[in-house]
Amino acid sequence: MDPPMSMEDIAPIAILMDELRSEDVQLRLNAIHSIPTIALALGSDRAREELIPFLQDSVDDEDEVLLALAEELGKNFWDYIGGAEHAHVILGPLENLSAVEETLVRDKAAESITKIAAVLSQGQVEQYYIPLLRRLSSGEWFTSRTSAAALYPAVYSKVSPALQEELRKGYTALGADDTPMVRRAAAKSLGPLLKQFSEQHVVSDGLPIYRRLQADDQDSVRLLTVEDLIVIAQKLSPAEVKELLLKQIRQSIGDKSWRVRYMAASHFNELAEAVGTELVREELLGQYIQLLKDNEAEVRTAAATQIPGFSKLLDKEVILARIIPCVRDLSQDTSQHVRAALANQIHGLAPLLNREPTIEHLLPLFLHLLKDDFSEVRLNIISKLETVNNVIGIELLSESLLPAIVELAEDKSWRVRQAIIQYIPLLATQFGKPVFDEELGNLCMSWLGDSVYSIREAATVNLKKLTEVFGVDWARVAIVPKVVGMGSHPSFLFRMTTVQAITTISPSLNLEIIRADIIGPLLELSKDHIPNIRFNVAKSLEAMAATFNSTPEGHQFIQEFILPALEQQKNDVDADVRYFASRALQKALSVNS
Repeated sequence: MDPPMSMEDIAPIAILMDELRSEDVQLRLNAIHSIPTIALALGSDRAREELIPFLQDSVDDEDEVLLALAEELGKNFWDYIGGAEHAHVILGPLENLSAVEETLVRDKAAESITKIAAVLSQGQVEQYYIPLLRRLSSGEWFTSRTSAAALYPAVYSKVSPALQEELRKGYTALGADDTPMVRRAAAKSLGPLLKQFSEQHVVSDGLPIYRRLQADDQDSVRLLTVEDLIVIAQKLSPAEVKELLLKQIRQSIGDKSWRVRYMAASHFNELAEAVGTELVREELLGQYIQLLKDNEAEVRTAAATQIPGFSKLLDKEVILARIIPCVRDLSQDTSQHVRAALANQIHGLAPLLNREPTIEHLLPLFLHLLKDDFSEVRLNIISKLETVNNVIGIELLSESLLPAIVELAEDKSWRVRQAIIQYIPLLATQFGKPVFDEELGNLCMSWLGDSVYSIREAATVNLKKLTEVFGVDWARVAIVPKVVGMGSHPSFLFRMTTVQAITTISPSLNLEIIRADIIGPLLELSKDHIPNIRFNVAKSLEAMAATFNSTPEGHQFIQEFILPALEQQKNDVDADVRYFASRALQKALSVNS
């Protein structure tokens, strides 16, 4: 028994209980999020006897409140009512929530019931969970039957063979329900349930349910059976797949609804791996080419994302004879989204073909896509440069690659410019110093003056990464003079970028370069007439102190340059400058002590 509660304990509980009954939705919502606190204060016995029945009667509320309740009851709430041995008590409120009209509430309630099922014993499942499942499965309203479908997989393996047979029959009824929403729910949860079936029951019970759903007149049901098909194929031998599933595979891939074909295309690699190599070559290769040539752009886009994965299951000769012609057609596709999807995947064929076939067949397509009108296509090609470069070398790409990079770097969309900046260190690694300095060095510096702050920020990070790629000696010659030179620019924007760039790249430089080339211009900027620049200098000095405090030379550098500058800034006329300088001084003194 729980100990008696004091008046101090009872008062806040009473307030929370009143809030649960309040007419104010926000108050009720806050109270729902506090039910663990209420349960803890009540004690496990009273929580089971008073709080749970109260919650069970609270389903006539706003959807937002019911959703919160369904979620809270699934967050190990059994810990507050006496542990897993009493977890079945929570099923009552959740059963009610599983039958409400709002889909989000029902889904969350089903999710919470599934979590509770994981901690129930076999006895609890058979005594409490199975009756709940029967009630929901035979409910008058479709809402309860829809929720029921998601609850079968969680307990199938926990019950006796007799109850397993009952569950299979119950699920068969859901798969044949008159209401499309129930059949849709059955199709969605069939795969997880089939994973619990023995191979015998997959064939005897699972396959008929699947076939009925796969032939449904609603495409929203049929498209969900694609994943069920994969699960069944994984459970059967290749010979059984050929005998029992070939018709359904053809029907899904050739379905009259593009949404079903799209789903088949999106999961094609999983299906191919499940059915076995022989059926891939005999049947699925032709079906896949059919999807690559589909009359709907969405289907071709989905099929294009599967190209490298599916090609891994084929011989090189088959790839060259059957896949490459389709890839060539896709590179000329009228849909920019198809071309973008292809550009994101075409690199994966290079390691499968090796150098000479890649140069002969893929390189022309690669270079063609680099000149595409759609920036995302060019960007996708460049982002996967490393894979192709490892196969054929950068020399064959550079002639077309560099103009494409320059064009992307000047794209009117700042997001495209930002994306290409992220790939510059990779390109630098591939090109090497001479080509990079000649072709891309000035471009990298130009980003520091971009009108968009995010670009300038990305550009400073880019300089840091380039320093790590090419080394500090290169940075001293190629980066530092240009960054420092911007510090005397008449534009406030350029001077601010100089400070930010110094702050970012300093940890990648050595103390010799900082002392000789960086600190002087930075201290000059500490006297700038713009307060924002001055307090950013204080931040930069703080970062330097944290970076170079581990050696005697670093301590001397801090004493000689950083501390005097911050002492001076501490008396600045601007309050923000004084604040940041004082903070930086305090940290610099602590790391230098």
